Amino acid sequence: MRFSRFGSRSPVSIPLALAAGAGLLFLLAPLCLILLYALTTEDKTFQFPPPGLTLKWFGVAWGRQDIRDALFLSLRVALISTLIALVLGTLAAAAMYRHKFFGRESITLLIILPIALPGVVTGIALRSAFSLLEIPFSVWTIVLGHATFCIVVVYNNVIARFRRTSHSLIEASMDLGATGLRTFWHIVLPNTATALLVGGLLAFALSFDEVIVTTFTAGQQTTLPIWMLSELVRPRQRPVTNVVAVFVIAATLVPILLAYFLTRDTDRVDGGGK
Repeated sequence: MRFSRFGSRSPVSIPLALAAGAGLLFLLAPLCLILLYALTTEDKTFQFPPPGLTLKWFGVAWGRQDIRDALFLSLRVALISTLIALVLGTLAAAAMYRHKFFGRESITLLIILPIALPGVVTGIALRSAFSLLEIPFSVWTIVLGHATFCIVVVYNNVIARFRRTSHSLIEASMDLGATGLRTFWHIVLPNTATALLVGGLLAFALSFDEVIVTTFTAGQQTTLPIWMLSELVRPRQRPVTNVVAVFVIAATLVPILLAYFLTRDTDRVDGGGK
């Protein structure tokens, strides 16, 4: 007689479920508090429960020029870094997948090293390199700093998709007389489109809320995370800082959720075809 594995609940599963719920609560509770204090009517203290709720601080935050400047700078840096990461990460993944040569694993390690190292180490290395080369700190130094770890995200997603794509499709296209560009457009790109989109979304999310590497490469530029850090040191209107934090959470969470759902759907299709 066969029993479904979901038909009965193991005694061990209940404590595991409680532990998982406690872990999620521990992670999500601070985010909920940030949202709560972004709506409070109190502007100086963190009184709990808040004396009242209001949307006033969202209007105040949008009306401040320094916040808008920091927001647009963060968006510009994230978009440019993501574009660079998409191009270089895809090219690196294609090269590592198609060719086998001496030192291939070492190059792969060098590609993923920026995201494996602590941000402080990466930031100090980049700042030292910019100073040694006499490159003035600007928006482009921030972009270069962010691109170093954004490339890794795109690379990992694209090379994983390459490994799941049958190379016989490309060979068949070339055998039928298609040019390299035509093969890329009709075979390679459709098969890697989801991986590129997911890698781009994750790269954007990482770049938008990056603060450690930005601190070492920004110079006088102020991105939104840097603005938040300075406001926490010298607070003026605490709810405004929480409003900005809510926006950063949303701008980071939405791409990650989109990437998750896109990846989940792809895995379901791949699993169903086996």
